[in-house]
Amino acid sequence: MTMNLFSQFASPTLLGIPLILVAFVVPWLLFPTPCNRWTTNRLVTIQSWFVKTFTKQIFLPLNTPGHKWALILASLMIFLLGMNLLGLLPYTFTPTTQLSLNLGLAIPLWLATVAIGFRNQLTASLGHFLPEGTPTPLIPILIIIETISLFIRPLALGVRLTANLTAGHLLIQLISTATMALLFSNPVVSSLTFATLLLLTMLEIAVAMIQAYVFVLLLSLYLQENT
Repeated sequence: MTMNLFSQFASPTLLGIPLILVAFVVPWLLFPTPCNRWTTNRLVTIQSWFVKTFTKQIFLPLNTPGHKWALILASLMIFLLGMNLLGLLPYTFTPTTQLSLNLGLAIPLWLATVAIGFRNQLTASLGHFLPEGTPTPLIPILIIIETISLFIRPLALGVRLTANLTAGHLLIQLISTATMALLFSNPVVSSLTFATLLLLTMLEIAVAMIQAYVFVLLLSLYLQENT
């Protein structure tokens, strides 16, 4: 039973080729390409509105040097959002349930924000390790605590995204299995379980969008500290 529950998170293969590569490409294939016409279709209009609204929301608190990250963070948001939502479809694979992928996205981007801070404002970046007015006996302890909190940020980014999506997929599989098992023995309870499954699916759609937004938002906050 345990293997059946967690087998959905194993990367599927076809003729020895890992299909996780296909899952990476599909969100970009479904994303419409803007055209040079004066009038565009509704899909491209919604796309442009979404990107503009998201970029404005994320980069409003940032100063001008941080605006260079607009393309990177907007692309990351579209990438995560596409994979999270497509992973809720039946017989699909969700790459963002893999901790290795999420850490592979979180660690380089976090490291880039830290490197920018040390390059542009070394004194202010080092000042984060020791708040002003700290008593002398607490200085070594606070430096250790702040250092640990700094290095735990990318781990928290990756684990948060992985844990939320994994828990949601497991709940959907458990409730759907219970619905099918009770379908003939107890139709009334099975109907209630199916209603719960529909509500949980809608909740997971919201979680998929929120977690993609939170991932990018936290990266923008780290960028704000270092610019």
